[in-house]
Amino acid sequence: MLNYKLFICKSCHRSSEKRPDNPPFDGNNLLDQLNTLCAEEFPDDEIEIQPVGCLWACNHGCVVSVASPDKPIYLFVNLTPEESATALLDFMQLYIKSEKGNVVWKQIPEILQSAIFAQIPPQNNS
Repeated sequence: MLNYKLFICKSCHRSSEKRPDNPPFDGNNLLDQLNTLCAEEFPDDEIEIQPVGCLWACNHGCVVSVASPDKPIYLFVNLTPEESATALLDFMQLYIKSEKGNVVWKQIPEILQSAIFAQIPPQNNS
């Protein structure tokens, strides 16, 4: 089984709002929601949710990266914790089912279509 990872920036906050002086940041809130939902939808630990300190996209609100060996990496930006967690897990199901990790645009949850910042080709270990 491949290892699927969601990297969640813990320090992210929506750029349209003033960054709070004290956590919790929006990234932490999204992380909490994803952990709760993932335990329900993926009980076999197929997805690893990995918090990171920063994904270097601070002016793009909540940032999440999706990665797996031999599949493209997706970078999502400007996510809202309230609306994005379920959509990210729906995307993960499509990503896992896709042999090469290429998800058909029309199948991507609508809220994520405008949030895709990059699709980075996989690094082949040849």
